[in-house]
Amino acid sequence: MRRLITTGSPFEAEFAYSRAVVQGDWCFVAGTTGYDYRSMSMPEDAGEQAANALGTIAGALEEAGFAMKDVVRTVIYLTDPADHPAIGPALRAALGEVRPANSTVVAALIRPEMKVEIEVTAYRGD
Repeated sequence: MRRLITTGSPFEAEFAYSRAVVQGDWCFVAGTTGYDYRSMSMPEDAGEQAANALGTIAGALEEAGFAMKDVVRTVIYLTDPADHPAIGPALRAALGEVRPANSTVVAALIRPEMKVEIEVTAYRGD
């Protein structure tokens, strides 16, 4: 059974997507940027943006019945490769020993203040 998860972000409604989709033992979390949705502000620092994105992802996973320990794949989009070292602490704090498979891509993002976007796939089967 398919289940849709929302964080209430205005972007989800505006662009017709779900923060996460649960299908069986899998949870697919959409690309998530570093907005603080309480204040609708974006920090300038890529590391802080990564921490915010991972916090939003963790909340979506929890609502879906998953946890960060279930993450098996991450895809990280950076606008500037020089920001790569800055996101490491946030990734280590959120994923610790989980160490999912990862791809990191340098790409332009939709808005100029966005420096990082993270998407994850989680699996809770055996």
